[in-house]
Amino acid sequence: MSLGFYLYGILPRPLPDTLAIAGLDREPVHNQTIEGFHFLYSEAKQTKYLTSRRNLLGHEKVLEEAMNAGFRTLLPLHFGLVVKTWDTVIQDLITPYQEKLETLFQKLEGRREVSVKVFWESKSEIEALLEENPSLKQMRDASLGRALSMEEVINIGQMIESSLKFRKQAVIAAFQTGLNPLAEEVIESDPMTEEMIYNTAYLIPWDREMEFSHAVEAIDKTFGDRLRIRYNNFTAPYTFAQLESEG
Repeated sequence: MSLGFYLYGILPRPLPDTLAIAGLDREPVHNQTIEGFHFLYSEAKQTKYLTSRRNLLGHEKVLEEAMNAGFRTLLPLHFGLVVKTWDTVIQDLITPYQEKLETLFQKLEGRREVSVKVFWESKSEIEALLEENPSLKQMRDASLGRALSMEEVINIGQMIESSLKFRKQAVIAAFQTGLNPLAEEVIESDPMTEEMIYNTAYLIPWDREMEFSHAVEAIDKTFGDRLRIRYNNFTAPYTFAQLESEG
């Protein structure tokens, strides 16, 4: 008994039969054409897929292999999407969103998504800002050997937090100034961890990636060892291929 089809993404042209891609459960990836849209899928061996690192990477690998094979324009579907029949796809996706899907293909043609995540060590930053602010450091040091009132604790904490926020904004401004002009669209997202201070995706022309990566490296050098930068220059365009819900 078939458990349905696991969907990976949508292409504007069909994947050739000669291209062999292994999907989840090591099932071969096929192409299903519906009303001009070409869906990447494999036979589902589970009714629900666990959101594990292995499965997530397997899902991403299918999309990346398609992109590596020259199918640069694709609309990635979210992980874990299993449908019983293709009629479900027509009813829930194509019929209500056909025009939006076509618009997204036009938007992504010749463009790629890259992302920059910036991390720092907050403890090191606090020590650095105290060294640069002798009066604040003196207040902090003087407080270490004695009991403080609640008001004093709050006051010192707020001053350190405000100074740390200022340092963080200076870092963010450097990335915005250096990278935003190179992108056609920029989407900033909330940091994912406490040590992450900037999390941004950029939509850029395919042939400008080298220029963009050089700009990232130049910013990195200006901050020395203060930052850790995770730059992803090859990923399915999840951020810029969002279907907004009908209001």
